[in-house]
Amino acid sequence: QVQLVESGGGLVQPGGSLGLSCAASRSIFSITVMGWYRQAPGKQRELVATISSGGRTFYVDSVKGRFTISRDNAANTVYLQMSNLKPEDTADYYCYANYNLRDYWGQGTQVTVSS
Repeated sequence: QVQLVESGGGLVQPGGSLGLSCAASRSIFSITVMGWYRQAPGKQRELVATISSGGRTFYVDSVKGRFTISRDNAANTVYLQMSNLKPEDTADYYCYANYNLRDYWGQGTQVTVSS
């Protein structure tokens, strides 16, 4: 099993930056895919970005060029660096891991982009 704990959410003004962290309870070296999803009020949860064990990344079109996902295997942590934030980025952000064909989720961290 894998426990995931997110941190780093908060309130930021439009155009600002924010970094999220996701700490895993076990080594992430062998975790096939890790990533971030988000869910805005009244909307379905959507994929934001993923990173494979080999470091290959994927981004949804709406965040390309603004968000960067990375992983530190030594620290068992995945990061999401967000810049040029927009009000439509406001959502609860969830860390995700696929390990041994099972999906694991963190409890979520809230990001609010507002002036």
